[in-house]
Amino acid sequence: MRKTSSPFSLNRLLACAATLALAAAPALAQDKPVQLKLSSWVPAQHPLNPALQAWADDIKKASNGTITAILFPSEQLGKAFDHYDMARDGIADFAYINPGYQPGRFPIMAGASLPFLFANGKGGTAAIDAWYRQYAAKEMKDVKFCFAFVHDPGTFHARKKITVPGDVKGLKVRPATSTVGQLITSLGGTNVQASAPESRDMLERGVADAITFPWGSIGLFGIDKVVSYHMDVPLYVTPFVWAMNQSKYDGMSAAQKKVIDDHCTTEWAEKVATPWADFEYGGHAKIASQPGHEIYKLTPDQLEAWRKAAGPSEAQWADSVKKVGQDPKAVMDSLKASLVKYKSAL
Repeated sequence: MRKTSSPFSLNRLLACAATLALAAAPALAQDKPVQLKLSSWVPAQHPLNPALQAWADDIKKASNGTITAILFPSEQLGKAFDHYDMARDGIADFAYINPGYQPGRFPIMAGASLPFLFANGKGGTAAIDAWYRQYAAKEMKDVKFCFAFVHDPGTFHARKKITVPGDVKGLKVRPATSTVGQLITSLGGTNVQASAPESRDMLERGVADAITFPWGSIGLFGIDKVVSYHMDVPLYVTPFVWAMNQSKYDGMSAAQKKVIDDHCTTEWAEKVATPWADFEYGGHAKIASQPGHEIYKLTPDQLEAWRKAAGPSEAQWADSVKKVGQDPKAVMDSLKASLVKYKSAL
């Protein structure tokens, strides 16, 4: 004769089934809400900001709404120079970092701003991100590296025409990065330190005579009002990093961490950087259409002179990389191979 299940055993069975159903449900449904502070030092109308917002919106969707974010542009949370430390210290949960604003602190990444490497910003972003991932955990150990990216190549914009390296002698130049600053110094120029938002004022007051900057941002930051001459050559790019506060990441659930990891990839680096790359590329035509501006190309001999002039900067960079226990040739060969792979090598 078969036994009939007691109400007690039936209740236990139902309870077990409910527990199993909960365990099978997406972990995200049980995660605690997390709100992220995203810090960007460029002005609100800069094309990077909508791209970062779109990135954050996709994280919200992928986390079933458990991870939300507020974007603070225009240095609201702190100065451009301070963004790495802001991410480290939790002033921002994610921060937009220009490693070149702190000379000597990130010697490996500084190699990416050596002259005459990058042909474009889109493939260049994929190339720098894929390359730097092997070094980021050591060189930027205070933060969680998310991705790296570059703008479309920039050049000299000045009050006077600069055609050969000797023209830099005696000039006061605001360099985009410490690596470009080494080039200026080696040519007899003087570096004037200023973040992008401070640059127009420096030029307007005569504190600087020239600036290295990408094309679209010349108009965005109002620098086109104070410089007239523009060298038409892809001289350099500025490498950037989007980094997270490590403690904020550590405090997330495993499922939430996976969402962040899925949004800290080379593919996402390219998605975020592409609108900015397009904007900077388009700036060339905008400057060309303005009266009072001269955009000039270099002759082959002039271009070769600039390439030779960049030699000491690469030697200085190599010395700095040796000091942190890396082989500069291997580092640079790896970067160049990545540039070729992503069709962004000059």
